[in-house]
Amino acid sequence: MKFTTTLLLALCLQFALAQNPAKNVQPSDVAVHHPVPYDYKKNKNYEKVEASTRYLTMRDDTKIAVTVYLPKGLEPGKKIPAIIYQTRYWRAANLRWPVSMFSDGLLGNTGKTIKEIILNGYALVAVDSRGSGASMGVRPHPWTDDETKDGAEIVDWTISQDWCSGKIGTAGISYSGTTAEFLLVNQHPNVKAALIMYSLFDVYDDNAFPGGVHHQHFTKTWGEANYALDNNKLPVKNILVKLLVKGVQPVKGEKKEMKTAKQLHQQNLNVHDGALAIDFRDDLAPNAGVSSAKFSPYSYLDQINNSGAAVYSISGWLDGPYPHAAIRRFLNLSLPHNKLMLGPWNHGGDLNISPFNPSESGFDHASEFLKFFDFHLKGIQNSIDQEPAIHYFTMGEEKWNTSNTWPPENPTEKRLYLNTNNQLTTAAPTIATSFDQYQVNNQLGSGEDSRFRSLLGDLDTPNAYPDRKERGAQLLNYNSAPLTADTKITGHPIISLQIKSTASDGHFIAYLEDVHPDGHVSYVTEGQLRAVHRKLSEDTPIYKDAVPYISYLRKDGEPLIPGQIHQIQFDLLPTSYLFKKGHSIRISIASADKDHFEQIAPDGTKIEVHHSQAAASYISLPTY
Repeated sequence: MKFTTTLLLALCLQFALAQNPAKNVQPSDVAVHHPVPYDYKKNKNYEKVEASTRYLTMRDDTKIAVTVYLPKGLEPGKKIPAIIYQTRYWRAANLRWPVSMFSDGLLGNTGKTIKEIILNGYALVAVDSRGSGASMGVRPHPWTDDETKDGAEIVDWTISQDWCSGKIGTAGISYSGTTAEFLLVNQHPNVKAALIMYSLFDVYDDNAFPGGVHHQHFTKTWGEANYALDNNKLPVKNILVKLLVKGVQPVKGEKKEMKTAKQLHQQNLNVHDGALAIDFRDDLAPNAGVSSAKFSPYSYLDQINNSGAAVYSISGWLDGPYPHAAIRRFLNLSLPHNKLMLGPWNHGGDLNISPFNPSESGFDHASEFLKFFDFHLKGIQNSIDQEPAIHYFTMGEEKWNTSNTWPPENPTEKRLYLNTNNQLTTAAPTIATSFDQYQVNNQLGSGEDSRFRSLLGDLDTPNAYPDRKERGAQLLNYNSAPLTADTKITGHPIISLQIKSTASDGHFIAYLEDVHPDGHVSYVTEGQLRAVHRKLSEDTPIYKDAVPYISYLRKDGEPLIPGQIHQIQFDLLPTSYLFKKGHSIRISIASADKDHFEQIAPDGTKIEVHHSQAAASYISLPTY
């Protein structure tokens, strides 16, 4: 859900990003062998794009604004596939003169990729989702039933056009990635392929309440940005951008309709207001009257699996919690040619965030997108069906790897124990009673160059978490001895803490870090859990996952008993990372992140982390 200046200039189509390498840096995420590079340019038959706008009237007379992009010079009678793109962030921007005289609306790197797809013989139908942009209607919550039904009617209209082959794909990043997933709920027989990128699967745990902790900075900022968009304003401070963009692109000849649309959008409900009243997964947002399950894709797995469409899930290791979302989607879909890609990327994939090669991404996204769509929508036998189902990038090793399962087969558990003298050891503690104590400080945070700011487009440098040495020094740390051999982890680290607290609830965060021989500290990943959610549920999980099942339901909530030792076990967000010989593994424990999450325990709360023979704390790493 990006709101960077660059993407706001390219609001018309934000579902793909084409990158150019930074000067003097050879990006390490370039696909050499896997994924197999695809020479799509040999199929490029057109040089320019043409666009037209219109309203489509839905079953309840609601008008939905669309912009149709076609290859200019498309031969009469020529039939081409179409990509449906439904967004809440304006399908296109209304550019001021004279910029409008020289632009087809496909702006920036996003526009370059989209243009490549269209010029390779595709139509794009870009849609303002109901209750947003130039479309009519109201939004009581994200991804409503009506928004999903609109998608089916838009497909019906598209396949009726004389230029359409009847083969439909859908694609999107973030919000529009989820609308692409919800389009499959309709089980429309003409929708054959979905490219779902950098998007959630479980609204509660993947975004609004990761680990059961309210992601306040996100819901507040996102709510404010949506309010601005609903008032036909850009949620940016950049004066130049505001001078270039009037607002959302109106439907040609229908400018008066914009006034009506704007008035209707004032009734849209703010997601942040609803989130403030939620603690558990099954709590109902008071302003919407539904829980997050209502608009989470996992609730519609039967319909999505019955759609018959091929799904390609793409995310990045620092794409907020979304790499786990992409994995969950992959594990739960039984669709033909289901694929998963996890790269060294931020939200949207424009940055290579590997600490060993921070740069702009060099991955050719257009190549991979066209390989997928050409196979499923044009029947081009490009062997994508012969490739492994999963491509994932290992940071440190700086190479792409493949697998057909997640996690990859045959991991070896490397268990490291939190021990005395702030050590992380392979040997279990032997002391009868041993613990470290710290006090909760709610002024501590992880900074703004983080995976969570990435979700809002605020990670605008490849140098993510640049100050972990300084920030980590303020936390409770446990360090391993220098490694005697390279150690590669891929998957979901699991941490188990034995804690005692003076409060009945708390926020527990574990950071996995790489300490270089020169003292520099690289961030690897992190995980968190609100203590009241710590019960490992014995119920049937609501979906398949690769980690222990925590329900987050109110019935399973258990306050801490002050003064009593409790186990707090949770997963860290998935990663693939090579710790090099001579480096050390560090675990840092915190109980607050002011830059992103709500305050749980009050300042001064005393926490004991136990590491004794009877109460051992440890982290389990999946190594290969």
